[in-house]
Amino acid sequence: MGVGLYCKAIAQVNVFADYIPPLFLRLVLAIEFGESGLQKFHGTNWFQEVAFPFPFNLLPPDISWHIATYFEILGAIALVLGFATRFFSVSLVVLTIVAIVSVHWPAQLTSISDLITGYRIVDEEGDGLGNYKLPLLYIVMFFPLIFKGAGKVSVDYLLIAYVKPIKTVMS
Repeated sequence: MGVGLYCKAIAQVNVFADYIPPLFLRLVLAIEFGESGLQKFHGTNWFQEVAFPFPFNLLPPDISWHIATYFEILGAIALVLGFATRFFSVSLVVLTIVAIVSVHWPAQLTSISDLITGYRIVDEEGDGLGNYKLPLLYIVMFFPLIFKGAGKVSVDYLLIAYVKPIKTVMS
């Protein structure tokens, strides 16, 4: 009886699995990246002070600033709508990896202990050991959106639902 009740409860929760979790992931990530993009849009370019890794160092800092700004803003809008979710998720993961390597990674990496110390939200001590925890969490949060998609509350889902009948008719 207990197992049957548990299975029924899980079945009820699973009904919402393609609706609520991807929507909440998209909204949380949209808020974070949208806020960051708007801060860049209204702020001053501090990318001149950043040492970007290859091949991103080939672009002038002004171009990098604009690419990051507009990908964060457009990506946030796309995430809210659930439009081109996989494309923007991958794009924002690449942007986040560049940010980790350029800004959040430990400046003085001499041991595993330094790397572990850098796994934090803020470098309050100013010890140069980084603060890559939050960007790493964002990357992990993008994985379900990349591998499973935007969910059923999305433009992506509506487009797929619309295109499938057309393909069936044309076949």
